[in-house]
Amino acid sequence: MSNSHITTPPRRSRSGPSSRELDAFCVRYAPRAPGHAAVRDLCKLLFAIPPEGLDARFAWVERLAAWLREPRAAHALVEADEPEAPAAATRLALLVRVLESENTTRQAVARLVAHIAAEARGLKLFAQVGLPGRQGFFSELTDRVLRHLLPAPPDPERLSELLLRLFPSPAEVGWLESLPTASLARLLSLVAEPQHPLPPPAAVMRGHLVDALTLLSMQTAALGLSEDVRDRSPEVAFRASPFLRLRRSCDSVLARDAAMDSLRELNAALVECRQVVAIVTSHLEQSGVSVDLVYRLERIRRGLDRMEAIARVLGAAKGEERCREGLALVADLLRQSYSDRSVRELARTNMRLLARKVIERTGQSGEHYITATRAEFHGMVHSAAGGGLLTAFTAALKFFLGGLALAPFFAGLFSALNYAGSFVLMQLLGFTLATKQPSMTAATLAGAVGEGSRGRVERLLELIPRITRSQLAAALGNLSCVLPAAVALALAFQLVTERSLLTPQKAQAVVESLHPWRSATLLWAALTGVLLWVSSMAAGWLENFLVYRRIPEALAHHRGLRGLLGEARARRLAEGVLRHSAGVGGSVMLGVLLAVAPGVGSFFGLPLDVRHVTLTFGSLAFAGCALGPEAVTHPDFLAALLSVLGIGALNFGVSFALALAVALRARDASLSDGLLLARALAARFLRAPHAFLLPPRDTPEPPPAEEPEPHEASAPVPGQPGA
Repeated sequence: MSNSHITTPPRRSRSGPSSRELDAFCVRYAPRAPGHAAVRDLCKLLFAIPPEGLDARFAWVERLAAWLREPRAAHALVEADEPEAPAAATRLALLVRVLESENTTRQAVARLVAHIAAEARGLKLFAQVGLPGRQGFFSELTDRVLRHLLPAPPDPERLSELLLRLFPSPAEVGWLESLPTASLARLLSLVAEPQHPLPPPAAVMRGHLVDALTLLSMQTAALGLSEDVRDRSPEVAFRASPFLRLRRSCDSVLARDAAMDSLRELNAALVECRQVVAIVTSHLEQSGVSVDLVYRLERIRRGLDRMEAIARVLGAAKGEERCREGLALVADLLRQSYSDRSVRELARTNMRLLARKVIERTGQSGEHYITATRAEFHGMVHSAAGGGLLTAFTAALKFFLGGLALAPFFAGLFSALNYAGSFVLMQLLGFTLATKQPSMTAATLAGAVGEGSRGRVERLLELIPRITRSQLAAALGNLSCVLPAAVALALAFQLVTERSLLTPQKAQAVVESLHPWRSATLLWAALTGVLLWVSSMAAGWLENFLVYRRIPEALAHHRGLRGLLGEARARRLAEGVLRHSAGVGGSVMLGVLLAVAPGVGSFFGLPLDVRHVTLTFGSLAFAGCALGPEAVTHPDFLAALLSVLGIGALNFGVSFALALAVALRARDASLSDGLLLARALAARFLRAPHAFLLPPRDTPEPPPAEEPEPHEASAPVPGQPGA
């Protein structure tokens, strides 16, 4: 078959090959399967190469990529010694064989590629696609939703548009990475032949990469030299900052046309920039976390990764090595492009940032709620006994306020003041409320999870039993004291006023509302577990806010306070604010949530209610005193007592599960890690259930060992001797 058979003049681009030409093509390039659909489709495609128009050329390349991705087997097209070659490899080999044999067709494809390279720009593709933008969450969410619903206008920088047109779904990234590098490199060398007067496609793409490298260096250096980053990396002198050298290194790459020594200098600057990011990350616990700062660090990391990938392409040798690095870069661009368009990925990323922000600063508060030794276990019981005593007064005041004819606003206000005041008083007096501490341990759990996956299950297996038995100690202390305190208060009220705190009808309604299967009390207990978790998130946010804004430091150095209280007392006040901020903030939020949730439910016509184990047991004790000794042995009352156990389990289980989920989310743990942890916990509980209920008898249990972070392993500090 002569070259003219595959020539693609404009007058034939619509009609395609004749039957004779099609048969001759199939016999020449697939003699063992001349009727194979893949060969016939390729012949028709090569006859339809558009002579002009960027949109038409894009459409042709898209059709060619679809032909290559066709999953139908094409084993008959390969040599006999390669019977198991995948369909993509056989189709790619067929295309290379045709272009090597048909000079006119090869020149037509090369002209098409040269026109695309000359007319489409790639700066956005390499320097913007897949990197975090500067929009807020809701603006970005709106853009992504509208992008799915509305037709997209043409992209001025068309290479980014072409990439998604060629590979429209995430599943095709794996297909792209599976292509044989040798055949792909040969194809690129064939279609990238210079076409006068157009510039060589390889030189054009190299220019796009160098431009992207320059732009990324400017953006990343600006982020790395911002005030937040500099304040949290005091070890690095400004003039010695690797972010300054990063910009100079990219200028050197541009000036020397990507010479190897300039690329090595750039790679060294990238390594030192990552060390600065690691230093800033290690200081987040001490200096507080800002979503903006965490986002900025993520943007720096992603920018450094992209620059390193581009540098690998520029520094690779021509042929298969450069093709391999370019293929890795394109695959990463595809993954990031899909991420840029995914609403789910946006929500997941922002939830991780939010989780990181609210848990980082509750570590000290969380540690206070975890016991290790028997002495600490008994101390928790005694502390919780004080919490039970205060809860009895809280339950009594709740019934008293419920008997007043108050407007809904004032009823909710006084109820919130009752709950919040009681919980804050517990915090200040050092008392403990059962089921509150599991949700306050998110930061401690996150510390056990760690940044790396190695050993996280073992660390959690040591920590979680300590949390469960600490919760058991708190529940025992609360319930053992709230019952006698409630009975004493009920009897004292009856002695003073000569009437019961609760009427028999109200007491009976309390018992009926706590029946485990005739009411929704267990559902409300699960809802209360969610509220406990929300209050712990608010506590972490408040403490992080105070630390990030340096409020305690401002109080300690406030001239007015130092003049009024003295320097030492002002400093103690600042320390007290920092020490109690999480506890007080969580207590106030919990009190407000417990009071507001029923009112919000009634506003929307939902019969919402709350069930906290200690408050519920105190309320049931008041109801038993009003109904008399005979009613206590009634089956309904016994069922209500049984529901108290379920309420406690749900309060603890839901709040702890959410806290653990937040810790795993903040540390980027995968679903498989969570399932592995669940199986390991179940196996340990079946093997040694006492470890989840009681502390060790003699020696204290060691705290879970935390492995050093990779950046803490005595890495040299940029800008210091030995760096």
